[in-house]
Amino acid sequence: GALIPELRKDPVIGRWVIISTERAKRPMDFALPQDGGEPQEACPFCEGKEADTPAEIYAIRANGAKPNERGWTVRVIPSIKPVLRIEGELNRRAKGMYDVMQGIGAHEVLIEDPTHTANIADLSVERIHQVLQATVHRMVDLERDPRFRYALWFKNHGAVAGSGRIQHAR
Repeated sequence: GALIPELRKDPVIGRWVIISTERAKRPMDFALPQDGGEPQEACPFCEGKEADTPAEIYAIRANGAKPNERGWTVRVIPSIKPVLRIEGELNRRAKGMYDVMQGIGAHEVLIEDPTHTANIADLSVERIHQVLQATVHRMVDLERDPRFRYALWFKNHGAVAGSGRIQHAR
């Protein structure tokens, strides 16, 4: 089975960190296409490829478009390869000099545009507003889970890195 990431408490400064041995490889460890990116038709995040991703958690849609189909402007889905998993128990315990817990949290992908434009600065003001609206909506919703105490919203750039994500951790 897949290794489950764990949370370890740094004994010196008291901060929890994610240890994810299954993600030990770095992007440069994998072969890339010669042109530096995947063809758009292979990308699961582009509009029209909704069936290639997990069911959406949240989306901003135009004119009553149906969930998990075309017609969205901003879309949030669970990560296909999450660093943290929402299922399971925290299982806090001692492990050597560390306090350790199972890596419980939520790892979501926020797709900023149906063609997921590489740079947020290229989006319209209205679309940037929608991206921020989706981010706030997801953070407020995840904040309701009493297991979560910390939120991190970060932006990856390019095919090697992935896409924008919202991540919550214990």
